[in-house]
Amino acid sequence: MFERLVLFCLCCCRLIGVFADSDAVKSVSVMEGDSVTLQINVTEIQTDDLILWNFKTKGPLIAKINRATNDSSIYYKVLGGRFRDRLKVDHQTGSLTITNTRITDSEVYQITISRSKEKTIHRFSVAVYARLPVPVIISEFPENSSSVSRCVQLCSAVNVSHVTLSWYKGNRLFSSISVSDLNRSLSLHLECLDDSYSCVLNNSISNQTTYVNITELCQPCSDCAFCCHASEVVIRLVASVLVGVATVFVLVYDIITSRKGSLMIAEQKVQTKA
Repeated sequence: MFERLVLFCLCCCRLIGVFADSDAVKSVSVMEGDSVTLQINVTEIQTDDLILWNFKTKGPLIAKINRATNDSSIYYKVLGGRFRDRLKVDHQTGSLTITNTRITDSEVYQITISRSKEKTIHRFSVAVYARLPVPVIISEFPENSSSVSRCVQLCSAVNVSHVTLSWYKGNRLFSSISVSDLNRSLSLHLECLDDSYSCVLNNSISNQTTYVNITELCQPCSDCAFCCHASEVVIRLVASVLVGVATVFVLVYDIITSRKGSLMIAEQKVQTKA
């Protein structure tokens, strides 16, 4: 009975063909402007295969390889010419190469391999990341704040997406902030501390780092408070000097006025006696 069931299944396979759809999606990451090659195991390719590459799972056909006739076609006009002069195919491996990648190339690509009555499908999820800018660090001296946090380092990055901005003290993460939206700006503060730090901007495949020695840009917080208050101290000192000068002037004026009054009284008495 079992042998008959197996024989029946084999006959059905010959009649309707074999269809294999791989549920696994291979993830591929690439930096914007670089090239990426989507390739399956070469042993899966045979001399009479028909290979089709589609943009998205059921999207438009972008490339075709006919191994039997050794012909290939690339459909540049689909998707408004998005892939114009940026696609290459390999007859031997069946691979698809995208050159000069763009952020808009981030998508699922599907390859269908057909031979006789067999069909196999594989999918690739491509993620194209923008090149990261170097984070910029500036010193800030906020007004109306306590002396402990008067000196602050601000690390910033503009027009970024899917990145994390972090302060590190050596290899230890000090603080971080992330963003997933497109073309956002990130800023992260670091209070005045007496040590060396690094600000790191990173995504899943690359990073940019800026190093800073806090003691060179801003003295330890106690001294920094004095530096930040220097202008205020000078103003108070000048005001004190002016008040002192005014006080001395008033005293001298009072003394002179008193002496003049005494002399006038003495003269009047002399005239009266005469």
